Amino acid sequence: MRGSNVHILECRDSADPKVWASVRNQRVISLSTKHRIRATLRSALSDAVRSPEEPVNINAASHSRLPSCPRKKPLVWTPGRVRQWEKDGSVLGEVMVWTPEQTRTFLAHARKYVWLHPLFHLIAVKGLCRGEAVGLPWSHTRLTDAEADIRTQVVQLSWQTFTSIPKSEAGQRTITLDADTIKVLRGWKKFQNQARLQAGAEWADSGLVFTRQDGQGWHPSHVSDWFARIARAAGLPPITLHGLRHGAASMALAAGTDVKVVSAELGHSTAHFTQDTYQTVFPEVAKAAAEATAALLRGTTAPAEVSNLAPVR
Repeated sequence: MRGSNVHILECRDSADPKVWASVRNQRVISLSTKHRIRATLRSALSDAVRSPEEPVNINAASHSRLPSCPRKKPLVWTPGRVRQWEKDGSVLGEVMVWTPEQTRTFLAHARKYVWLHPLFHLIAVKGLCRGEAVGLPWSHTRLTDAEADIRTQVVQLSWQTFTSIPKSEAGQRTITLDADTIKVLRGWKKFQNQARLQAGAEWADSGLVFTRQDGQGWHPSHVSDWFARIARAAGLPPITLHGLRHGAASMALAAGTDVKVVSAELGHSTAHFTQDTYQTVFPEVAKAAAEATAALLRGTTAPAEVSNLAPVR
């Protein structure tokens, strides 16, 4: 993996278009991904060592060493950080999250892109992973019951894709859809049916909720590319598509939703992981907590508009 990363980076720096094109769509393997791969190998080889049927005596993966990889904490694009980004293009953290207002701006701008807006809306509100949203079939979506079963996902390896189940038991879950999301999906389903009738025999009956103009499912990388384009067109500071998942979890926690409910909706195995990884303190919520604490010290009651805000967990 180290050799592959070096090769990709060297080709990207090449002035030869053919050399650069040879690594198009290839991604550098991050340190966190290396840690996950090592953990998987270590688990598989541990099973092999314990099995009398396998000629394996040593778990080589347990002896490999990697630099530590601390969990990246999300940072919110506060006005001050946005001004700094507009001034010199600096991004303070690897994981950046929009404020609720910035997310609303993005979704409003995304309405111009009829074939993508419903997908981005669902991710922004319910925090689905990209592969889960791309691979969601209508057969698992019950708008009358306001539910959707997350049982499949589209996985991308290099440029190739395949459909599988979520990577953990907790990932196979049922999410609850809010009234606004149901309205968006009902309108989208009507539009999609009209497009299917117009396309006739040329329509690819994938059965997926989110499709392109010919009925085929979206390639995950194309969805990410379109997300970045729309965000730039809206004049918003940069985040990744996965940042919408961070934002959805953060907004749910800031709204006072129990962390166990948020954890179940995101498909995490523990509530601690959800709170530790995804809870971002929005400026308004942090100020509300500060004012409430100061009010207690003064022996007075916090202002109504402050006390009504969701508490910081």
